[in-house]
Amino acid sequence: MMLRPINSDLVNRRTTSCGTWQYATAALICCLALAGCKQEETTPEVLVTVQAAKPEIAPISEHIEGDAILSPLAEAALSPKISAPVKKFYVQRGSHVRAGELLVTLEDRDLQGAALDNQGSYAAAQATYQEATSVQLPEATQTAQLDLAQARANLSLNQSIVKGRTQLFQEGAIPGRDLDTAKAALVQAQAAYDTASKHLQSLESVGRAASGKLAEGQLTSAKGKYLNAEALASYASLRSPIDGVVTDRPLFAGEMAPAGTPLVTVMDTSSLIAKLHLSQSMVQRMKVGDKAQVTVRGVDAPVEGAVSLISPALDPGSTTVEIWVKLTNPDGKLKAGAPAHVAIVGRTVTDALQIPTSALLAADDGSFGVMVVDSQSTAHLKPVTTGIRLPDNVQILTGISPGDLVIDTGGYGLQDGTKVKLGAPGDDKSTDSATGSTTGGKD
Repeated sequence: MMLRPINSDLVNRRTTSCGTWQYATAALICCLALAGCKQEETTPEVLVTVQAAKPEIAPISEHIEGDAILSPLAEAALSPKISAPVKKFYVQRGSHVRAGELLVTLEDRDLQGAALDNQGSYAAAQATYQEATSVQLPEATQTAQLDLAQARANLSLNQSIVKGRTQLFQEGAIPGRDLDTAKAALVQAQAAYDTASKHLQSLESVGRAASGKLAEGQLTSAKGKYLNAEALASYASLRSPIDGVVTDRPLFAGEMAPAGTPLVTVMDTSSLIAKLHLSQSMVQRMKVGDKAQVTVRGVDAPVEGAVSLISPALDPGSTTVEIWVKLTNPDGKLKAGAPAHVAIVGRTVTDALQIPTSALLAADDGSFGVMVVDSQSTAHLKPVTTGIRLPDNVQILTGISPGDLVIDTGGYGLQDGTKVKLGAPGDDKSTDSATGSTTGGKD
């Protein structure tokens, strides 16, 4: 085997070339690393723009709301008790009437005739009663007294005759037949006396009361018939029992008015009642006199009212409680039967910690939380418990303090630990949540 000599120049050139390549490779790696570091340092951190504010401490009142129907304070549907044609209407729809005012009359000539007939019978019964109690009974008593006196005198006379004839018979002056005749007459006189005495006694004790009751009964019967006929005649005239406005008058003069069918409806709309149904749990926090606001479609401003009635029992159909809110309606703008929305002012907390309702975040399990920004401009989710809730504000019982910065806009879907900046969404300039300084946008 033959060995070739090594060319030293070639070896030196190769050695020099390898070293140069290694240096170049190392330099390239360093440049790439430096470039990567510079690129990493210049990448800006993504910040989410939100709006936040600190909670405020202020009074807050619970509002219990529900839909209602406006009803009149008083209403009267006037229906006749008799069937008769309408003779005349004295009012129209919209007429203002007073209590006791005549509204409509029905044809009643037959009823007036019957009432007049019974009035005559009643007058005759009064005369009969007067005669029976003032004339007939005293005369009968006087006659009975005279009969008794006559029977007593006859009895005394016959007793004397019997006594005299008995003595004459004993002396033999008269036959026994004459004595027997006198004794028979005495027995008859005694019977007549007893009869007259009992008649007078009965007349004074029983007859007087019986005769008075008979006459009084006849008088009462006649009076009852007269009052009944007079009442039937009065049913032909319908008068308003309340002050109010005529809201319905379905018939016209000459039409038949069936008994029991309303002819005129009168409502007192000077005050209205908003009737609504609420759950028992809501009603437990209410009392009569609580202030309320009633919103009616077509009326510009809410109408002030107050709770006037809380039903003492649940509605059996809906298991709710009926509430009445009384409203004044002097100008008649509010109409009975109109739908309304009622907001009743319930319990009030004078120093409640409140945040905007938009800041409250609801979880799937029904709990609530808020996003709070710390001093490092980082958003953190904090669970909270709520109290009174209104459309704009909500009371916070636990979970945050008055010094916390709560996100009220932009917090929905925000992850815990997200960096944020304060400002309106889309605003190029925003305020640092920790320092309060302003950072510029793009150059």
